[in-house]
Amino acid sequence: MNDSTVLARAVVGRLVEAGIREIVLAPGSRNAPLAFAAYDAAAAGRVRLHTRIDERSAGFLALGLTKVGSAAAVMCTSGTAVANLHPAMLEAAHAGVHLVAVTADRPARLRGTGANQTTDQVGIFGPLIPTVDVSDPSGVVPDETAPFRPISGHFRQGLPLHLNLQLDEPLAPEDRWTDLPEASGERTRGPFLGDGPSTEIPLGPRTVVVAGDDSGPPARMLAERAHWPLLAEPSSGSRTGTHAIRTYRLLLGTDLADEVERVVVFGHPTLSRPVSRLLARHDVEVWSGPVPGAWPARPFAVDRTFERLTVDENPDPTWLDRWRDADTRASHDLDAMLAAEPGLTPYAVAGAVARALPPEGLLVVGASNPIRDLDLMVPPYQVGARRKVIANRGLSGIDGVVSTAIGAALGRESDRSLALVGDVTFLHDSNGLVLGPDEPRPDLSIVVANDDGGSIFATLEQGAEQYADRYDRLFGTPHGVDLGSLCAATSTPYLQVHSVPELEQALASPNGGIEVVEAVVRRDDRRALDARIRSLATT
Repeated sequence: MNDSTVLARAVVGRLVEAGIREIVLAPGSRNAPLAFAAYDAAAAGRVRLHTRIDERSAGFLALGLTKVGSAAAVMCTSGTAVANLHPAMLEAAHAGVHLVAVTADRPARLRGTGANQTTDQVGIFGPLIPTVDVSDPSGVVPDETAPFRPISGHFRQGLPLHLNLQLDEPLAPEDRWTDLPEASGERTRGPFLGDGPSTEIPLGPRTVVVAGDDSGPPARMLAERAHWPLLAEPSSGSRTGTHAIRTYRLLLGTDLADEVERVVVFGHPTLSRPVSRLLARHDVEVWSGPVPGAWPARPFAVDRTFERLTVDENPDPTWLDRWRDADTRASHDLDAMLAAEPGLTPYAVAGAVARALPPEGLLVVGASNPIRDLDLMVPPYQVGARRKVIANRGLSGIDGVVSTAIGAALGRESDRSLALVGDVTFLHDSNGLVLGPDEPRPDLSIVVANDDGGSIFATLEQGAEQYADRYDRLFGTPHGVDLGSLCAATSTPYLQVHSVPELEQALASPNGGIEVVEAVVRRDDRRALDARIRSLATT
């Protein structure tokens, strides 16, 4: 048996033993030994195999699978193929997702030469993502001296890992691989932020609980026991129960926010400038829980850190009730205002998607406006209903979201899986819809809120009237793409809607498989619409 086949089989075997359940393969020549080994592992039932022609989409597919607990490794050939994994690997690093990239490389003797498709792949993903560079098959053994010992360690830490394999010719095996190791029976997950020692927090000051991305239930449980308002982002895993404040980012612009004396922060909050301003206030005491990802330092001053919090049960709900009353009024006014708007608003789209998410359902949300629109429209979800809302908030990019959603839907296997994205986000990863005839396909409805460009910038400084003469060219970027024709090119079922009833009907009767529902919304009034919404809590 040739050395490259031995090395590839040893690596795939170690991945299987470490808990990898999915392999996403981008085809190439130099990674042929890995491809053959992955195929045999899938045939033996050790992993599920996915093939993608585009490495960037492959990386995000593996990320989506891993985010919902079905740990994946993505494999590709050498050269620029490796660089195309960088966005997914960076997102994994900053979100604390244990994604594994296995890249094929030329032998070390060819490095620094003009050999075809050869570059410096060791450390290609930067200092946040270590590279294990391997050339010797005899080193791949399951003991403390093995170069692959970091696999298990990175699973425990929730960090991505890069395995770079020097593969020399011949690259094809002489036989089928039959003596595969047994797969790990455990479903892998990221680090649980709450396993450490507990700290008691006094009831005392007027406190709010901020739950950023991937906070999990501890944020909600603390808020409920202490009767504190819960300001939870949609992808926090905490936005359930009776203490979540729907319109918190509007209320943070009122006198109520001025009374906040302490903030307890969980997860990775990234959505709201009002939350950022609250956390930056010098008169507010900040308690911070553990942060997933490669950079655990907070971008604001922290007075106390904790692994786990305990608190006495608070018998006085007065502080919470004031937030609830204000939230009820603001929510009523918001719903009334949106109902009176002509046409379909992006907020109405987000609200319809949120209402369509059933218990046990999955929702993947794109960055930019969609997740912020959803933040204002999430209905009160019941605790324990196991709705899962995820987003790529490690670096909050718009790339790879279609593939992330497909991966998450495949990995979780919910009865109902939804995705909510903007049109630019959808176009950025339209390659995600390119699947071969034998590829696993989930049932997934992708709702595209299409305002023909990047309307989030209209709500920011560059959207001011003084920049109107150059705004569209620099930021709005209208594209005029016919999404129906784009979907037709990949034989993806497609429907365009213009009203809430049409959208609700489409979501209530999915086609099965992957489908796209385009919700056409306006962009020309986005800045004014958001200004009217912000004013609701102050009127």
